[in-house]
Amino acid sequence: MAHPETGMTRAQERTARGNFFSRLYTGTGAFDIVGHRRRWYMLFGAIVLICIASMVFRGFNLGIEFQGGTQIQFAAVGLSEDPSTPRINQVVSAAIDKPAESVQRAGSGGSETVLVRTATLTAAEQVQVKQALFDTFHPRGSNGQPDANAISETAVSSSWGGEITTQAMIALAVFLVLVTIFLAVYFERAMAVAALVALVHDLVVTAGVYSIVGFEVSPPTVIGLLTILGFSLYDTVVVFDKVKENGRGLLGLTRRTYGETANLALNQTLMRSINTSLIAVLPVLGLLIVGVGVLGVGTLADLALVQMVGIIAGALSSLFLATPVLVDLKMRDRRFQQQANRVHTRRAKQAQAVDADGDGAVEGGDVDVSDDETLSGELRRERAIAAAAGVPARASGGTRRTSGGRSGRSGRPGSRTERPTGKRRR
Repeated sequence: MAHPETGMTRAQERTARGNFFSRLYTGTGAFDIVGHRRRWYMLFGAIVLICIASMVFRGFNLGIEFQGGTQIQFAAVGLSEDPSTPRINQVVSAAIDKPAESVQRAGSGGSETVLVRTATLTAAEQVQVKQALFDTFHPRGSNGQPDANAISETAVSSSWGGEITTQAMIALAVFLVLVTIFLAVYFERAMAVAALVALVHDLVVTAGVYSIVGFEVSPPTVIGLLTILGFSLYDTVVVFDKVKENGRGLLGLTRRTYGETANLALNQTLMRSINTSLIAVLPVLGLLIVGVGVLGVGTLADLALVQMVGIIAGALSSLFLATPVLVDLKMRDRRFQQQANRVHTRRAKQAQAVDADGDGAVEGGDVDVSDDETLSGELRRERAIAAAAGVPARASGGTRRTSGGRSGRSGRPGSRTERPTGKRRR
């Protein structure tokens, strides 16, 4: 008998306990992902709640582009003392009675620079801070000598970051609308809804990770957040396309339920999804290492970080969230409920027949009636019977031939009617 929730018989469950990598490579449906969808809902739901709580109560570490302020920059090479964060905060506080909001280093080697970000400063405060930093660290100019002009300042307005955010929101809304229309037309409405659920999950989790860890949110972060949507959607479409292929004519068959069909499609695309995600993560990881380790904190680091988090979240949601949601939506349809009942009824009857005959019984009295080889054999036999029924039966006496090689006329004993050949008789 098949398990009422997973649809797997004991024979399938024994097979599922085989070699992990063999099951992963062959994709025979041994991983019951859809059958355990409740635990995935609980896991993803808990993650989303944690991310939302962090965004509401903790907020984000917004960069200077969103908050506005003043950025002071000078070379980190050839200074009279180490420009550590505590030391710079001490110098800035002594000059204007308020510390710097952040101190970072960008670049490496001879191009390494120190970035000091503060609240918006007046012209007089900027002069005071620059003079205090020069008196303490003596940064060198292009001629290699200490030069006060080697310290530069930039005033950033918060309205620029707001414009970037507004444009990003518009792009996101347009993207979601177009994606919904495409999925609804190419696939169906249930698949469009399931894909949108996965996309919203990816956005919330990626933003939540930034809030929890405290990564700085900059315009490159917003741009990177939009790029991960395409990857997440691609992986989901690959799985859904396989579900659509496996589910053709499903309502007229009793081989598998819709949940089992979707689970088989997941297993068949599981290795491809893992390889795609791994290949996508490796260059982003390299970009992150170069951006942070070689070039320091900057645009590359911000862009690679959001892509790294988004790719991982997108790969997980396309496998463990989108398809289970699709199955639940489809199983609300009465037609698929009736088809599932027919599948379970067929399996129960065939298992009882095997138990009564005593032939082909397996351990525990269960029969693997949903095995692909068994069902393929049944389909081949049905086609053979149907083909044989359409061929005219031959007479028992066979066909007699005359000395000239022509078959005898009808009316002779043991002869059969001559079939027309399409040739004219002369």
